[in-house]
Amino acid sequence: MKKIINNFSKNITKDTNLPAAHAMLYATGMKESDFCKAQIGIVSNWYEGNPCNMHLDKLSKKIKLSVVTKDLVGFQFTTIGISDGITMGTSGMRYSLPSRELIADSIETVVDAHHYDGIIAIPGCDKNIPGVMIALLRLNRPSIIVYGGSISSGYYNGKKLDIVSSFEALGKRNTCKITDQEYKNIVKNSCPGPGACGGMYTANTMASALEAMGMMLPYSSSSPSTSTNKQMECEKVSIYIKKLLEMGIKPKDIVTKSSIENGVKLAMSLGGSTNLILHFLAISKSANIDFSLKDFQKISNQVPLIGNLKPSGFFLMEDIHERIGGMPVIIKYLLNEGILSGDCLTVTGKTLSDNMKNIPNITFNQKIIHPLDRPIKKNGHIRILYGNLSPGGSIAKISGKEGTIFHGKANVFNSEEDANKAILNNKILPGVVIVIRYVGPIGGPGMPEMLKPTSYIMGSGLGKKVALITDGRFSGGSHGFVVGHITPEAQSGGLIALVKNEDYIKIDTENNTITLEVENEEIQRRKELWKPPSLKVKKGYLYKYIKMVSPASEGCITDQF
Repeated sequence: MKKIINNFSKNITKDTNLPAAHAMLYATGMKESDFCKAQIGIVSNWYEGNPCNMHLDKLSKKIKLSVVTKDLVGFQFTTIGISDGITMGTSGMRYSLPSRELIADSIETVVDAHHYDGIIAIPGCDKNIPGVMIALLRLNRPSIIVYGGSISSGYYNGKKLDIVSSFEALGKRNTCKITDQEYKNIVKNSCPGPGACGGMYTANTMASALEAMGMMLPYSSSSPSTSTNKQMECEKVSIYIKKLLEMGIKPKDIVTKSSIENGVKLAMSLGGSTNLILHFLAISKSANIDFSLKDFQKISNQVPLIGNLKPSGFFLMEDIHERIGGMPVIIKYLLNEGILSGDCLTVTGKTLSDNMKNIPNITFNQKIIHPLDRPIKKNGHIRILYGNLSPGGSIAKISGKEGTIFHGKANVFNSEEDANKAILNNKILPGVVIVIRYVGPIGGPGMPEMLKPTSYIMGSGLGKKVALITDGRFSGGSHGFVVGHITPEAQSGGLIALVKNEDYIKIDTENNTITLEVENEEIQRRKELWKPPSLKVKKGYLYKYIKMVSPASEGCITDQF
């Protein structure tokens, strides 16, 4: 007996009282014989204005051609995306994190409204990946994610380049370390074509984590955007979406606490972005799984840092593809060493261990991935810090190169723009703790991602000489002694709002504390005098976001009520 797999679409196609719906489906090109087939929503975050996303329509079309060959109906649609690289350092960056919610909401809306039986999602840039994952969990019907893939490296003067090279070049130009022409050549050659930013930044961090979590086919996270492997993945994904339909396997069967731990462990072992925490808090909430900041710290204490990958390291995702053999080789190594759990279900219909059976073992005649007994850092690079400055928690990204403790006087800025000007005009002295506040989920609004200040700091040669703390967040490309996600944020009356120039701040990533060294009586006096500044926006989507968003320590979700 043939298994019924059109469990949702039959609500429209088999209902004879919906003539207008049937007429419109015929208009799309469906034939009468298609009305008994399962329908797959094929959603991409395609748009032309960003290299991370500009090729996703081609991948989507290839996937649709493949879906049709498996006796399924495929309907392509798109959702939005925001380029973090283009909006970075501008007011447009306020929309980056909020776009995650719009992506999730729009996919949920189209798929649920049109009764699609399954979903294949094709994300590119940073917020695309958690946005589609949140939607797939809400809908909970057979689904697979096909990552758009990372960009090829750029080249100039015999050196590999990526997007962070262009930001750091500005700091080098402003300190006369390179000429204006060299600066221009670096910018022109940093991004040679389509694909997400090449280091272990947020997009590649999330893609790697979701592959280990089982929501992508093996190799999806590491196959470059223009590779033959990515084309082959698009051709074979239809085999697995049909298999998921027939087996009745849904995202909530795959996304469990164990599989989430797998994703986080892999990402931490590779030196992934701190945005991992915001997104996995939101993903866990969508899956109704209890996963908190304490879980991240526990994992970071257990998992060594073994990935020599940018921004803190040297290599790119293309090096994992070309010189390691792809992400499954690393996953298999961590499985064999007992770091990952192998019995978690995946989108192949098999367990993670089953998927790895024919994957070659890693060899260590390369410098990209270190063995666990000789790690770059004996525990994870992400530290969850608490203290009077962040009673709700804050996130530090410490690779070990920056040191583990920083003690210095505060240099306070109420906006990223003011901090950037100070750095570029050489107004920052060694030994200070730069404080950037009123840039949180509400104060930003949207908790704008910052790459400019950290890149300018590194480019100016201050990387080991200053620290930076904020109630905002950092790009996956950021590195240095940086602490973000400080909760409560300044706009909500968090202590970061009361910090003054010359106050001493101590950041201790050995004991996971962050402390404003000011007497309690003085703090209380400042608190009584403080008044929240006016909101920066008072209408439109960002105003709605302000009214709905949860704190950073809860993942900045908007469906919390």
